[in-house]
Amino acid sequence: MTHEIKQLIHVGAAWQKSGKKTVLATVVDLEGSSYRRPGVRMLLNDSGEAIGAVSGGCVEKEILQQSQSVFRTGKAKIMTYDGRFRVGCDGLLYILLEPFHSSEKLLEAFDAVYRTRKSFEAKTFYYPDPGEHDGMGSLLILDGVSFPLDPSFQSGQAEDVSCYTQTYPPVFQLYIFGAEHDAVKLCKSAHQLGWEITVVASPDEAKSIDYFPGASRLISPSFDNIDTSLLDKQTAVVLMSHSLHKDVQYLIALKDAKPAYLGLLGPGHRRERILSEFMNYCPDASPEFLEQLHGPAGINIGAESASEIAVSILAEILSVLRGQTPMALREKTGPIHG
Repeated sequence: MTHEIKQLIHVGAAWQKSGKKTVLATVVDLEGSSYRRPGVRMLLNDSGEAIGAVSGGCVEKEILQQSQSVFRTGKAKIMTYDGRFRVGCDGLLYILLEPFHSSEKLLEAFDAVYRTRKSFEAKTFYYPDPGEHDGMGSLLILDGVSFPLDPSFQSGQAEDVSCYTQTYPPVFQLYIFGAEHDAVKLCKSAHQLGWEITVVASPDEAKSIDYFPGASRLISPSFDNIDTSLLDKQTAVVLMSHSLHKDVQYLIALKDAKPAYLGLLGPGHRRERILSEFMNYCPDASPEFLEQLHGPAGINIGAESASEIAVSILAEILSVLRGQTPMALREKTGPIHG
């Protein structure tokens, strides 16, 4: 996920400056099922520190042990982890361990792509046979430029090498229109998912960004000056100002936006009042815009407190993004993922 690799790159750069050797672990293939799927990564250093995870916790100790040879030799290696005989997970993981180096040019290019919300790719080259092999390593392709994560790795020199390609979309972002207590809880919970959060408060709100743990920014534009240009298909919007007038004005400002999710807090009769007022101002609003509105926002889990309502809303956002109908997993046939 995009926020995870951002964290790995920046933490790796900090470890590098402090003189620590660093190894990147990437799950490149999977036979059967596992806690997480190929493409997940974690970073380790020679002081025993680690960031990220490739499983629920059962694989990481062996990765740390296997990475010691990479610290010593500087050579990439493939390891396998067979959960079928250890923890009951019906999966065999193939994991590439490689030296990691983050150059200034890589950091600058990555931050530019991240900031401008552009997609990018990672390509990881490997052999499935466990052990050390020449010609294994990873590239980040940022704005068409390839950056090796191991300076000694050069792609295209090995024959019959496998390649795992991963496309990273812009980091998912959440716009919260409202600045009350429940907006704080939603902001805090969404931050745990790695989302970039913008809180939109009306100019009369006397709040600072410190009031919203996890928020990337707090803005207070007038209703006529709300910029919707960054509300792309990697964006969720939740209206929760607790003011009917403000929510109507926010909805008017958003009428041409096409986020992945648009939610409205509050009961059904409040939604109908807001839509009625909205149509008085915007009688030509498209049916598609009205149909995308999720109101009341959230799924029915019996939520009562602000923290529980935040879970309900985030669960609905995720279900919309993944094209899933919420249900108990025990009622699902087939694999959990997919």
